[in-house]
Amino acid sequence: MEAPPKTRFSWEAETESYLAKKDLIAVRSVEGILVAVVEIVSAGNKSSKARFRKFVEKTCDFLDQGVHVLVIDLFPPTSRDPQGIHQVIWSEKYDGEFEFHADKPLTLASYRATTSGIVARSFVEPIAVGDVLPAMPLFLWSDRYINVDIEQTYQERMGRLSAAA
Repeated sequence: MEAPPKTRFSWEAETESYLAKKDLIAVRSVEGILVAVVEIVSAGNKSSKARFRKFVEKTCDFLDQGVHVLVIDLFPPTSRDPQGIHQVIWSEKYDGEFEFHADKPLTLASYRATTSGIVARSFVEPIAVGDVLPAMPLFLWSDRYINVDIEQTYQERMGRLSAAA
């Protein structure tokens, strides 16, 4: 039959091509050593327990290896991260609760790792839809960072997309 089946409910899994899209930007030293990553949370990262767990483990693995991480999560919390992505990542390494703001449910979080792989400090910015995206630190060394202008990058990308349409 060509018509869709007549059932009361239907679910469709996200395609693997969508889930395989890159959600990471790697920053390497002149010697080619991975020093920092920008992790961009996708809908696919939050689409199942397994995919969410894989994302969190990958992020924590980077930190364990002494790689600094900037996480950009512009998707609302789910049942897997009801207090936001930062609380999940932070609780993998430390005890303590993050003060979640329901009026600012999206999260930008920068993690400064040490050579021993222990997260020395996190820098978190809760935001909401419509907020201007603030610049966030991306650590390149434990005592040096650059500010990543997320808003400007977003606006430039959106400008290119609208020009191409």
